[in-house]
Amino acid sequence: KASVASLSGDRRLQAVLVAFSFGAFIEGAAGFGAPVAVSAAFLVGLGFQPFQAALLCLIANTAPVAWGGIGTPLRTLSAVTGLDVEALSGTCGRILPLLSVLIPFWLVRTMTGWRNTLGVWLPLAVIGGTFAAVQFLWSNLVGFELVDIVAAVCSMTAGVIVTRLWKPGRIWRFDHEAEVTPVAVEVPSPPPQSSGSQVQLTLAPGRVARAWMPFALLTLTVLAWGVPAIKAWGTPAAKDWLDARLSWKPEVPWLHLKVAKGAAVTGHEELLPGDLEKVQVDVVPLSSTGTAVFLAAVLSGSLLGLSPLAQARQLASTIRRMVPAILAIVCMLALGFVTKYSGMDAVLGLAFTRTGRGLYPIFGTLLGWLGVALTGSDTSSNVLFGNLQKITAIKLQLDPVLMASANSTGGVMGKMIDAQSIVVAAAATGEGGREGELLRAVLWHSLALALIVGLIVWIYAHVLPAVVVSVPSSLP
Repeated sequence: KASVASLSGDRRLQAVLVAFSFGAFIEGAAGFGAPVAVSAAFLVGLGFQPFQAALLCLIANTAPVAWGGIGTPLRTLSAVTGLDVEALSGTCGRILPLLSVLIPFWLVRTMTGWRNTLGVWLPLAVIGGTFAAVQFLWSNLVGFELVDIVAAVCSMTAGVIVTRLWKPGRIWRFDHEAEVTPVAVEVPSPPPQSSGSQVQLTLAPGRVARAWMPFALLTLTVLAWGVPAIKAWGTPAAKDWLDARLSWKPEVPWLHLKVAKGAAVTGHEELLPGDLEKVQVDVVPLSSTGTAVFLAAVLSGSLLGLSPLAQARQLASTIRRMVPAILAIVCMLALGFVTKYSGMDAVLGLAFTRTGRGLYPIFGTLLGWLGVALTGSDTSSNVLFGNLQKITAIKLQLDPVLMASANSTGGVMGKMIDAQSIVVAAAATGEGGREGELLRAVLWHSLALALIVGLIVWIYAHVLPAVVVSVPSSLP
């Protein structure tokens, strides 16, 4: 925290560096709610009000979510639709960079007025512009798995450089803090007994590297766990052997293979085996990304000198604190599954498809937004509505790659209002019990950003169709 605070004492820049750039890095490494929890706790440690920290991190966790942890959402979307994953990634990389430039300004405007926002326009443009440029180039020219990580690292690097070379006219603080001139930047709220030498010791390169080591380990373990190119270097046979013995996938009685997708969703009249919904509890500890995160935590604790007993106590304390949040998440997920298997989500989705060719690019984007808001996951929304988007696009003579990508890019704007994210953000900042207030505060941001994405998709569909990366479907 001291290393981030030393870059700039300006709260506006701290919020963007942590919530946007650092949050995108965590999203690319782990995904599934981790960025909100880690970044929000980070901001609270820097001195941000807990509610505000949760709000900012929810808003920031948007533009990177389409790629998620190592490209999982787009890989899933490709599997569901049969569309080329590189084309989907490239098209997302032509929609979301515009939002990546906007989000840093949006975050600061959420904190303060336009005058104070424009007072740091240069670093905001550099941080957002760098992220957007790398996001576009990497997704279109390199691949889809490391888009978030590479863009986030470049964005953080650009942010460090610009904060070193450029200082705002005044260091903006919260109302309860004293404003300071940009002549010297101090670590916020140092202990009274701390001297200048102590602060310097805190920021010694070795100590900074040691403090950032857990995040480096997190990245390495998650990449080793999930990226196919890295997994191939290992021993797939041994992993498969362990998976077969450690995994448990019990079927849910009276529901497994008893619910089928209808013709309006699948696009064919006959009922195929793949149309039947598999309803099972997947307990796959070895393959789950959470196992990699847990392993990184254990390794980090050991390297930082924590004994196994101390780590066990910390784990027990964390579990006790998270019990209310876990119960809330379980209930929300249960509601999501009821929505899915009762067909309510499909009915809502089909209603959007009746809007016609002219407006469907906007409503199709909102369909993805609705999917993430209901399921809590861009990956789940792509599974739910990805093929429906493709079928509807073909019927309306729209580009299926564009509309499938719109499902994912529109969906990311619904991430901030899904119940899981709200509960995680509240739990991470100690704001349990204020989830309703947090939802009301973030709702209009979510809808406004989703409409902006819908407008971009509409322009690409009806004005600039050549922008879309179009390649043949991988399905016959």
